[in-house]
Amino acid sequence: MAQPTTLEIAGRKVSVPTGLFINGEFVAGKAGKTFTSEDPGTGKTLATVCEGMPEDVDLAVTAARKAYENESWSAGNPADRSALLHKLADLMEANKDDIVALECADTGKTYKQCSNLDFPGSVGTLRYYAGWADKVLGQSSFNVPGTFSYTQRQPIGVCGQIIPWNFPLLMFIWKICPAVATGCTVVIKSAETTPLTALYCANLIKEAGFPPGVVNLVSGFGKTVGSAIAHHMDIDKVAFTGSTVTGRSVLRASADSNLKKVTLELGGKSPNIIFPDADLEEAVEWSAWGINMNFGQTCHAGTRIYVHEDVYDKFPELYTARMKKVTVGNPSTGKYDQGPQNSKLQYDKILGYIEAGTDEGAKVHLGGNAVGSGKDGYFIEPTIFTDVKPDMKIMRERIFGPVVAVSKFNFEEQIVAAANKTTYGLAAGIFTKDYERAVRVTSKLRAGTAWVNMYNFVHWSMPFGGYKESGIGRECGEVALENYTEVKTVYLNMGVKSPS
Repeated sequence: MAQPTTLEIAGRKVSVPTGLFINGEFVAGKAGKTFTSEDPGTGKTLATVCEGMPEDVDLAVTAARKAYENESWSAGNPADRSALLHKLADLMEANKDDIVALECADTGKTYKQCSNLDFPGSVGTLRYYAGWADKVLGQSSFNVPGTFSYTQRQPIGVCGQIIPWNFPLLMFIWKICPAVATGCTVVIKSAETTPLTALYCANLIKEAGFPPGVVNLVSGFGKTVGSAIAHHMDIDKVAFTGSTVTGRSVLRASADSNLKKVTLELGGKSPNIIFPDADLEEAVEWSAWGINMNFGQTCHAGTRIYVHEDVYDKFPELYTARMKKVTVGNPSTGKYDQGPQNSKLQYDKILGYIEAGTDEGAKVHLGGNAVGSGKDGYFIEPTIFTDVKPDMKIMRERIFGPVVAVSKFNFEEQIVAAANKTTYGLAAGIFTKDYERAVRVTSKLRAGTAWVNMYNFVHWSMPFGGYKESGIGRECGEVALENYTEVKTVYLNMGVKSPS
């Protein structure tokens, strides 16, 4: 059995499991390998945890299949599943300080964001789906002559889930909740750079009394654990959140294996449109949040800002003044608004995009530099580009960092076309006082979420997902339950004669 480790974080001692969570126990991987989690605020090792391999995925799937085939789970009283989700929420609330401290250390997030956004969003999601557990209903019909017909929505089975590094706590909860509520079982992989809060929550899952095998956590890398989940012949459905490139690989893996059901929540390059009648002070504040949330490391960040020519000179001035107020540094001190990027790899990638922007002729209106050497944490200044052309790399590709590109537009038809000229379609926002325009423009934007006079606002009770290459299916809300159920139609003969 793998032993837990105790971390000293923000003046607290936090005990964290280090093993793979399989069949209700924390165990070492079969290969005996480990890997390290790094504190991106210092560049130093935070913890060493067990590394899973394909053979560990096999064990986890076997445990999940056994738990699923036990009818006391998959066909049992849904009120019991509801109670477990509520119990997990209770335990998270009782251990909030440990969870928030751990999430901040593992991701570089600020305490303010973790405690006010990530944590309550996770607990809210648990309680929301606890409420849905006994409301997954079928339909009945007498409309087919000579029969009584009805449908059942049955749990799809063993679900593989692969989550990203930018919201490790929230994504862990987003993924397991609809699966558990519907009676499925889970094999989930956390991101290799942020494994710790998933491990902590797995321990709470055990404490809450979840049956062994219902939720299994295999920490590890995408090329081994992630690939094994995506290709596994005994996994019935896979859910992935991450890059579009990897999403394509997950979809191919389904086609190459057992045609498991697939949902994908992928990248975005979201537009943020400022019309001339907008309340500019509000637009500036929400546009700042549009990129400051998680330091630009969110798939729906408002990285393409389009400003009408009538206010183009004024908006950048106000926006720049607001972004100059953003302080950058190690969030563990509690003094800074923006922490580090999540890893050295991400840090280097963002700086590469900033260099590409200047090389292609865009103007650095603010920032554009690293903060420090990159040896003691991965910090980058909030960066604003102006004079940006549509074909520039910084306007087309997902940067996933604190970088925005500002461009001018003239007409409504022009900006709708420009906003939609992307392979992505995750989110979009507009700022206007004209609500007829708001309804008209949002209906034309090819995006799964559209905001009016706000940005980067997501709630667990409403569907979230994208058009085009931003994904397949939806997370959150009632609609997510459909991802984890199969619909069976049953006909009862009420007098139909055989046609033979």
